[in-house]
Amino acid sequence: MKSSPVYSMLNKRRFFIALAALLLLAAAASLALGPVGIAPWDVIAALFSGADGSTEARIVLYARLPRAAGCVLAGAALAVSGALTQSVLANPLAAPSTIGVNSGAGLAAALCCAIAPGALAMVPLAAFAGAMAAALLVLFIAERTGAAKITLVLAGVAIANILSACVDAVVTFAPDALNAYSDFRIGSLDNLTLGRLAAPAAVTALALLAAFLMTNELDLLMLGAETAESLGLNAARARIALLAVAAALAGAAVSFAGLLGFIGLIAPHIMRRFTGDEARYLLPASALFGAALLLVCDTASRVLFAPYELPVGITLSLAGGPFFIWLLLRQRKGRTA
Repeated sequence: MKSSPVYSMLNKRRFFIALAALLLLAAAASLALGPVGIAPWDVIAALFSGADGSTEARIVLYARLPRAAGCVLAGAALAVSGALTQSVLANPLAAPSTIGVNSGAGLAAALCCAIAPGALAMVPLAAFAGAMAAALLVLFIAERTGAAKITLVLAGVAIANILSACVDAVVTFAPDALNAYSDFRIGSLDNLTLGRLAAPAAVTALALLAAFLMTNELDLLMLGAETAESLGLNAARARIALLAVAAALAGAAVSFAGLLGFIGLIAPHIMRRFTGDEARYLLPASALFGAALLLVCDTASRVLFAPYELPVGITLSLAGGPFFIWLLLRQRKGRTA
């Protein structure tokens, strides 16, 4: 099993304590910062004493707490989904969109906005159903053709292009749907409530449990299909099962957060530089870092242009894109040095 030289010099416990501290600091900043700044002691009072009628308490409990919880949930789910996808496909540039999650969720959301523009509450459910349907279709095609890694990627690309064309067709025939669909396509955590997060949280918890229980299978797949088969693992079946878990995680996240990019790509890619490929360290590290990263980007989207606010998807792309390009250039320089 490949081990990171950076991570080998760090104490595992301290590393995860540092990640947990980063997540707590990011959550505290999310609750305290915004167009209306709230003192830390007022945040603590609101969390432990409930709504006392003050404006600060209502802002914390009904606006920022659900939003922070949504960031933690979506960030962790997308990051672990990305880690699973990258490991199973042995491709550090893979992401949940590789298995059709984003395109399926996008088409379902566009159809929902076009058919029932007044039923915006149905968009998250439709998005989750679309994400899972597209991912299962990709996995079905791959399984029927042998579940090879290249087949999975090609099937995902084909399905994504077909569904993207369908989205364009929906928007062409029902242009009024574009207004409601735009927020979902960009990715946003506005107007969340804790009630809306209940179902995605349940799906995410079950999928994370399944992912952590399958770390041994994931490690064996990383050794190569032939080696895994020689050790008694059904590589094709394990690959399909792990990608199904990845699809459930990503589908739960995009159902309420929209088509957020880069979390599933960047978070596991960065954590792998510290933890190596061993799944029992990579998956929890990705979850913690992904949650913290989305919290930071969401807080920045509320603070940098206050009183105006950018959708978090835009902030995430503006921050993540250049960073990822820098990371790729640095890796290339390291290989050519």
